[in-house]
Amino acid sequence: MISMTSKPSYILGINAYDHDVSACLLRDGVVVFGIEKERITRVKHATGFYQEIIDYCLEAEGITLRDVSLVVWNCYVLPVPELETRLLYENIPEFMDHDDRFRARQHPFFRGQSDKVVTLSHHLAHAYSAFAPSPFDEGVVMIVDGVGSYAADVTEPGQLTEGVNPLARESESYYSFKGSELTPIRKIWLEPVRGFLSDEFYFMPGMGALYSRVSSYIFADWNKCGEVMGLAPYGRPDQFPPLMWLKDGELEFKPWDAEFDRPWFPEVDDDWEKAKSLRHWQDMSWRIQDDTEKVLIERAKWLRETTGAKNLCIAGGVGLNCVANGRIVREAGFENVWVQPAAGDNGIAIGCAYYGHLAIQKQPRTFVMDHAYLGKPYKDADVEAAISRPSVKLEAKATRSSDICADAARLLADGKVFGWYQGGAEFGPRALGNRSILADPRNPQMKDIVNKRVKFRQAFRPFAPVVLAERSAEIFEGEEESPFMLLAKKVHPEWRERVQAIVHVDGTARVQTVRENQNPRLYRLLKEFEAITGVPVLLNTSFNIRGEPIVETPENAIDCFLSTGIDHLVLHDMLLTKTALNRVMLPARKTWDEFRGIIQRGLADD
Repeated sequence: MISMTSKPSYILGINAYDHDVSACLLRDGVVVFGIEKERITRVKHATGFYQEIIDYCLEAEGITLRDVSLVVWNCYVLPVPELETRLLYENIPEFMDHDDRFRARQHPFFRGQSDKVVTLSHHLAHAYSAFAPSPFDEGVVMIVDGVGSYAADVTEPGQLTEGVNPLARESESYYSFKGSELTPIRKIWLEPVRGFLSDEFYFMPGMGALYSRVSSYIFADWNKCGEVMGLAPYGRPDQFPPLMWLKDGELEFKPWDAEFDRPWFPEVDDDWEKAKSLRHWQDMSWRIQDDTEKVLIERAKWLRETTGAKNLCIAGGVGLNCVANGRIVREAGFENVWVQPAAGDNGIAIGCAYYGHLAIQKQPRTFVMDHAYLGKPYKDADVEAAISRPSVKLEAKATRSSDICADAARLLADGKVFGWYQGGAEFGPRALGNRSILADPRNPQMKDIVNKRVKFRQAFRPFAPVVLAERSAEIFEGEEESPFMLLAKKVHPEWRERVQAIVHVDGTARVQTVRENQNPRLYRLLKEFEAITGVPVLLNTSFNIRGEPIVETPENAIDCFLSTGIDHLVLHDMLLTKTALNRVMLPARKTWDEFRGIIQRGLADD
């Protein structure tokens, strides 16, 4: 029997230095807070030192570092203590800028010198993020990403490193689990390759690495894989021979050669949508997406047939490919599939924390991650303070609503676009109704309106629907729920005309289902909208503009609202409407935002 006066046990998990730096705090085995550095610094996919994210979690819980009993961290580049030692004498600004250099040396965790700190390898962290908070007692785990740890840095026992080149890197890992025990089944390693200095990753023979290479080719950014997935349905089938395939269980690749000579160079073609190579890029997107789906389905079937498992858990960056996930659910033969909502490297923090809880502290699994609202909730006083700024009072009128869901539903049904800000922010890349932009899916023009007037992004980019879970199967194919927006489903033909704004060109949608216990206020909004329109669906996209992180604070939300074509903003129970002065200020605000972006990019380059 536990004493009522016993102190909680706290564990911090940290994804350090590489892209998507993040932290997760466990209290007695339960996730209480999680945050990505980008939400605080406002720099997309923020890298570097971890001070801000640790402070955020500790302040949200009301504790200090002294209350934390264990810290588990990972960086896929190198083990964190070794990387931090190198940063003492190497200048790598994206990992440690001038200001962080002083702060880091003062931090008690720096170089892992605290006896509280444990280093974990990359795919093992992904695996714990997948199975530990899943709803299954037993099953199998699939981890596929761009690149993981060097074999030399995978020092945990039994991780299938025998006879592997020490400089090979993780690409795919497969495990079985029962209770808290995780057993490796197979690992696919990336052998070292030749390249220009640090570009070897793009030429490594791996599933995630190849997808990132195509992303770099089409969008000049390795981390635009979601855009490649969205572009793929516009491509023509089989205009390219396969780029990768499985032969006798081994992954094979077409050489990347002079045939691929039409990359997007922003300095040459500044308007991507008008570039001469657009059709070429569409066809290549189709090819890599089709190849990836086929390989993943074969891998998943092999895993089921090898183990007889009924339950599959997925993590790793490729796990964010919701089209492939949908096919795995339908075709791989598992009874249940659960995808970590932060499947990318932000979710490493969750895996690190649970490795500490299960493997080090030997505690049982008790927590199921049934929502991703891990950010700290801001108080009504914080909202009032943000609204009370003089500039805001000039450009927006704020009124308190006695029934915000009913009021918002009426305006949404009238065609208005909403910023919707409630509770704690979502952890991971998907906005799931607490930091969302919402609109009426019935209007066939709404997709173009939101892309052009609000998000400032390419016209091909699709939007997701959020739907009442109990009505989902009526509108979308399949009985399985999708609370984390990580499954693509076909829209039933009889509904496609009714919800045109969320139907992609291939007739699918990236569905989010919601139940009342998962998000009561979002559920109530959907019910109110359904009562008015007969449609239990809203268009849901992340509350940000292209190139910026999802908003975190009330101030972030107001700034985004005032600088875009969003019609109304809801902050808790407050409804904000723009004044006539906003139309006057908007051009100046946009000019300032562009200037600020140029300055920030210049500082980042320096």
